[in-house]
Amino acid sequence: MRDLVIVFGSSSVITNPHHRRCYATAPELNRKLKSTSSLTKQLPSLPQQHTSSPASVSSANALSSHFSDAVRWIPDGSVEYYADFASKLAEDGRIQDVALIAETLAAESGANVARFASMVDSDLLSKGISLNLRQGKIESVVYTLQRIEKVGIAPLDLVDESSVKLMRKHFRAMANSVQVEKAIDLMEILAGFRFKIKELVDPFDVVKICVDISNPQLAIRYACLLPHTELLLCRIIHGFGKKGDMVSVLTAYEACKQILDNPNMYIYRTMIDVCGLCGDYVKSRYIYEDLLKENIKPNIYVMNSLMNVNSHDLGYTLKVYKNMQKLDVTADMTSYNILLKTCCLAGRVDLAQDIYKEAKRMESSGLLKLDAFTYCTIIKVFADAKMWKMALKVKEDMQSVGVTPNTHTWSSLISACANAGLVEQANHLFEEMLASGCEPNSQCFNILLHACVEACQFDRAFRLFQSWKGSSDKEALYADDITGKGSIFSPNKLKNHGNGSLVNTNSSPYIQASNRFFFKPTTATYNILLKACGTDYYRGKELMDEMRSLGLAPNQITWSTLIDICGGSGDVEGAVGILRTMHSAGTRPDVVAYTTAIKHAIFQICAENKSLKLAFSLFEEMRRYQIKPNWVTYNTLLKARSKYGSLLEVRQCLAIYQDMRKAGYKPNDHFLKELIEEWCEGVIQENSQSQIKTSDQEGTNLGRPVSLLIEKVATHLQERTAGNLAIDLQGLTKVEARLVVLAVLRMIKEDYIRGDVVTDDLLIILGTGEANIDPGKQEIAVKDVLVQLLKDELSLVVLPAGHRHVLDITLDARCVDDADQGIELTSENTKSIVGISSTRRPAILERLMVTKASLHQWLQRKK
Repeated sequence: MRDLVIVFGSSSVITNPHHRRCYATAPELNRKLKSTSSLTKQLPSLPQQHTSSPASVSSANALSSHFSDAVRWIPDGSVEYYADFASKLAEDGRIQDVALIAETLAAESGANVARFASMVDSDLLSKGISLNLRQGKIESVVYTLQRIEKVGIAPLDLVDESSVKLMRKHFRAMANSVQVEKAIDLMEILAGFRFKIKELVDPFDVVKICVDISNPQLAIRYACLLPHTELLLCRIIHGFGKKGDMVSVLTAYEACKQILDNPNMYIYRTMIDVCGLCGDYVKSRYIYEDLLKENIKPNIYVMNSLMNVNSHDLGYTLKVYKNMQKLDVTADMTSYNILLKTCCLAGRVDLAQDIYKEAKRMESSGLLKLDAFTYCTIIKVFADAKMWKMALKVKEDMQSVGVTPNTHTWSSLISACANAGLVEQANHLFEEMLASGCEPNSQCFNILLHACVEACQFDRAFRLFQSWKGSSDKEALYADDITGKGSIFSPNKLKNHGNGSLVNTNSSPYIQASNRFFFKPTTATYNILLKACGTDYYRGKELMDEMRSLGLAPNQITWSTLIDICGGSGDVEGAVGILRTMHSAGTRPDVVAYTTAIKHAIFQICAENKSLKLAFSLFEEMRRYQIKPNWVTYNTLLKARSKYGSLLEVRQCLAIYQDMRKAGYKPNDHFLKELIEEWCEGVIQENSQSQIKTSDQEGTNLGRPVSLLIEKVATHLQERTAGNLAIDLQGLTKVEARLVVLAVLRMIKEDYIRGDVVTDDLLIILGTGEANIDPGKQEIAVKDVLVQLLKDELSLVVLPAGHRHVLDITLDARCVDDADQGIELTSENTKSIVGISSTRRPAILERLMVTKASLHQWLQRKK
């Protein structure tokens, strides 16, 4: 038997040197070998499968059967031959064929494969791997390494430094494209060889791509390949949290609990912080409660994160702080800073002072060291409360212990004085800030400008702005003028100044600031200056053009202020045009913009006695764009009229009134009641007697909620259905009953003018009483007032409508059958009703009826 010669598509053929003469003396065998060679030549063209495919298995079986028929294994020669042959193939870059030979030998003789693995030239195999990597065949290399690793060849020994660099290049390219999932698949294979995955690509880049494509499972798979998995899992949770994807956050969190053996406080802290980013503070509380249920003691960092996320809820934050003390978790400086922040948000100055004193006491004991953030926070608490003296006292405290105020501290101090209206004191602090060498930021400049504008020092605000920009204009150097409200900065005013009006450029802190520090105006800066324009629309337009030239985009505050300026100048159409421009500019108008436009539309209407059509059309446009009106919007519309002229106007305002109450806002009931009274009394010819009577009667209704009356009027002034004229006055006083009846009569009158004919009698339900019991004084008083109103003042025919028996229930006036209006129920008819419950007395509805004929005559007379 001769050894088999396997011929691949290579430039050279290797034979066993000990048996070369045999091939010349055995032509039959040579012919047989040629046919075998033609079979094996197909190996390089076999599809490269990542797993054993039917094609590769059949090829391996063919080789195996050939080896078993034609080869007699020689322990001292044949394995060396195949090892040399595989090494030569590897040198040519045909590493897949090397893997195929190794797999075939492993299938035929498992004992020889280990010897084969030890005899293959690792340098040539490493060279072949490098050649494939240079050709961009990263996927082929990884799967080949996986195949040869199974037969005992160590993949790590075959990947040299140059190959690692090439692999790093390919993996980074894959990670930055849509092939990130394929890259992670390959890295999982390499991780099985104990390959250092971290060297291939930046882990944070891979996590970022997984977050961008919203694939938390892929990110978790990658994190498990690296050491310190918990740190990368935190990065994954935080990445999805910044994106606002709470579902992926929870997926990663649940995976963390399954992957990690022990509770990791860093994971819990990150999860709580992410709940704050996503606005789901309730979930943060659940996480904390789950820790306590599992008897896991949170550390100080978890507790601080929990308090910080829930800082908007003072009660819960204090509860967590007390629980810290029960769990024996020592509070640090961050804990006290968060408590001060919570008090600041809640406006609890007293509690903030107590916490500050406790922190100072612990500092004196050497347990804590107050930092600049602590002082800055307590200063902000006092600044918001306009307690500027206390804020300055805190500044002295921090300087006495050697803590240097930073930019935020100075900003809070300046804000404290500015909020209290102390412009000069704020300027003095700004000078002190510059003298200390602290660089002011845009917020410091904006606070000073805002203080000047709020104090109506508009010229001063513009001059400060020009000096900070480093303007060469001479007017920027003049002394500050304090002008009254409504005036604006004008260079012409500076002509009146003499030579002595110039400020020394070396001593002015504002000029020094512009020379030493770079001032970059922000959108907030221009918003403040727009308020200083008063009603000068052209000046405001120039400011907006200037901010656009600097690359600053106007926001909703900018547009709303410009609408206010334009409307204040009397150009309401221009103000509405600016509102329309907001849409085309890509800024969605908010409730402030619409309310401002409505306000100026109403002012023009009041001045020129025009219709409110424009104001109400803007209000309907708000609702069409799903912009919720606020209290100012509702109140502006309700106070738009000093009197009502038509039923439509009353219905409009009553509809707004009801919407306002449904939205949770409290309207001015008394103002609206007076307007409705005036409108209702218009039914009667105006005379001083009736007006005085109503005014006197109002004194008897003190303490009753006016909203009940307005709601009753609104109910009766709705669009009535045909064939139904009824007024339910149950529970109303005589003044309220009079007003409701007049409102309904006014509605009937206006409907009649539009062409609606009265076809029914008007039924008035006075109240409910028990049978055989006289009606109360209140009900009698209401009846007397209505009879006097309808008969004496309006000359209508009023008749008793008879009693209607019911079982202790209030019958809706809308359900009263017109056929029963003039019919009194007999005792026989009511026996069956009363017999339903022998323990309950039948109730009686007291009713009045205004005849249809008298109503028609009254309407004709009024017309």
